Amino acid sequence: MQQASSAGEAAGTSVEAIVEQKPLLTDYNNPEYYINRELSHLNFNIRVLDQALNDEHPLLERLRFLLIFSSNMDEFFEIRVAGLKQQIEFAREQVGLDGMPPSEVLKEISRLTHQQVERQYNILNEVLFPALREQGIHFVRRSELTDAQRSWIRTYFFQEVMPIVSPIGLDPAHPFPRLANKILNFIVELDGKDAFGRETGMAIIPAPRSLPRLVRLPPHICPDGGDHFLFLSSIIHQHAEDLFPGMIVKGCYQFRLTRNSDLSLEDDDVEDLATALQGELLSRRYGDAVRLEVVDNCPRYLSEFLLNQFGLTEDERYEINGPVNLTRLFDVCDIENHEEKQFTPFTPGYPKGLPTKSDRLLDTIAKGDVLLMHPFQSFTPVVDLLRQSAKDPQVLAIKQTLYRTGSRSQMVDALVEAARHGKEVTVVVEIRARFDEEENLKLARRLQEAGAIVVYGVVGYKTHSKLMLIVRREGRKIVRYAHLGTGNYHAKNARLYTDYSLLTCDPDLTSDVHKVFQQLTGMGKAMRVKKLLHAPFTLKKGLIERINHEAERAKNGEKAHIIIKVNSVTEPVMIKALYKASQAGVKIDMVVRGICCLRPGIVGLSENIRVFSIVGRFLEHTRVFYFYNGGDEQVLCASADLMIRNLDKRVETCFPVENPKLVIRIRRELESYLSDNTRSWTLLPDGTYDRKHPVRNQKERNAQQFLLETLSN
Repeated sequence: MQQASSAGEAAGTSVEAIVEQKPLLTDYNNPEYYINRELSHLNFNIRVLDQALNDEHPLLERLRFLLIFSSNMDEFFEIRVAGLKQQIEFAREQVGLDGMPPSEVLKEISRLTHQQVERQYNILNEVLFPALREQGIHFVRRSELTDAQRSWIRTYFFQEVMPIVSPIGLDPAHPFPRLANKILNFIVELDGKDAFGRETGMAIIPAPRSLPRLVRLPPHICPDGGDHFLFLSSIIHQHAEDLFPGMIVKGCYQFRLTRNSDLSLEDDDVEDLATALQGELLSRRYGDAVRLEVVDNCPRYLSEFLLNQFGLTEDERYEINGPVNLTRLFDVCDIENHEEKQFTPFTPGYPKGLPTKSDRLLDTIAKGDVLLMHPFQSFTPVVDLLRQSAKDPQVLAIKQTLYRTGSRSQMVDALVEAARHGKEVTVVVEIRARFDEEENLKLARRLQEAGAIVVYGVVGYKTHSKLMLIVRREGRKIVRYAHLGTGNYHAKNARLYTDYSLLTCDPDLTSDVHKVFQQLTGMGKAMRVKKLLHAPFTLKKGLIERINHEAERAKNGEKAHIIIKVNSVTEPVMIKALYKASQAGVKIDMVVRGICCLRPGIVGLSENIRVFSIVGRFLEHTRVFYFYNGGDEQVLCASADLMIRNLDKRVETCFPVENPKLVIRIRRELESYLSDNTRSWTLLPDGTYDRKHPVRNQKERNAQQFLLETLSN
């Protein structure tokens, strides 16, 4: 197995120099060779929406995919679109290798998104809602309410809604309110004068977050049986005049505002990262406006009034035919007594040879590396390793990184227990994990109160590595055990995301993990590591070296093959290295779930590169790099994607899997993805995706289903 380069060696030879080893015959800066990052991201979200039309999925899972599209698009506007707008506003426009300026990208995003949002609501109203109704799940319209239902809703409104809602009339004493990000609101057109003689003609109703957006009607008022739901927007609309007594409501229209939610911390000026972050969190809900969603029956002059209030343009208005807050429907996807409309439950596999009792787990790891693939295999051994160590009197210290863990984390419980038992517990909590910042601040305080040492990583570099280190006294020796993973220490995500876990006590590898923790918690020059590749020091250089070695073999007429499975590919130097390897004759297969700026299939440049995207039941999250290496196959798993932020601005780790049996296993699992012809999409040279289908007489292949059948119980 080839050893990783040291940080000192990486400093002596730049990554760019490694790629530029021979004179270029191709202009690798040609914009035609690259796909725009944001448009590729948007294309992934469209592939998610397409799953709502795939009748191979159970009905409620199709609804879930449609809602995931909404959730993904919320974040896309909050972060990516907001970032492009800021570039233009502050005259800091950055043009990537694709050559598209931000203003042009925003126009294309608007065009595509308007098309897809219209398509989304057509799918919801014309396909999913009617199909759900046939299966006994009803989303009731106001026009369909019976007298008994109207009576029940009236009681519900006066008891549950009216005491909380605060309508705001607009006049000089009541200026337009500052509305929070992604909150359901109504703009109301009024006629008449109020008790003070005011006649403004307009009001705003913000719907409090505490109110459920979907109300389940009781069975006794639903004589046709089944489950009946009514949107909060319909209830407020039905009783809008009760909020403005004595006045006439001429119209009531729901809308929602999306704001910039990216946090901005000037790292050089931060003295206390946690305190600075808390201040930023308070302002997140009121960032600059980036999108207005409003019902399509809202009069144009009212929606233009809203656009003017928020400083938005016509292109940033999205008129929709239905509820503006679809993500609140997620609970319906998990409704009880409709199992036939949901994915079949499964029990994650527990590998043979692993003890079911946690007090024997360390002994098993001492005999050899253990590889797990979640969610097909259980995440329990990872939790057990930490639980065991918390109680083991021979364990002296525990070190762990935490990026996302969830609000009720068994991992954090075990760390707290270990600290209370007097062990040296050190936790690197990344409090800048996007949208988990507040939760991570809370768990950091909890760990500190238990006596753990908590650090927030390195200012300017997010700690994205997935590492756990157990230090144990065994006789006269100190032995280290480690967990290295591609995914977060989040038990719920371990049932939804595909990830690899390696449990090991390899002396060199665990020593490398120890050095990474030293760099994170202490100060000093980057230390030489033996087996790990780690960003921002040796990861990019180490991967490019391996790509170049494969290219040299291809030039010599040898078999050369690279398989890469990641979430995103945007880093220009990595793309250039892959292009050059393709030109040398290396067969390159890539499974890229989301963003891919590389264009495959260009004659003379990338005709040896194939790129696939798997969109299925589970979110593909594994990061794996396979190199044929002249028959001495190499496999590395990583916490990092091939993105600038991962390779240059984060603390990431990439670890080798060296056991020959495990190498063969991972290669076969990668091949199952490459042969998938039911959940796979092929990236074409023009940047579009074509869904794969079995050809005539070809067996259907579903990689995720295959892994479920072979790895789970």
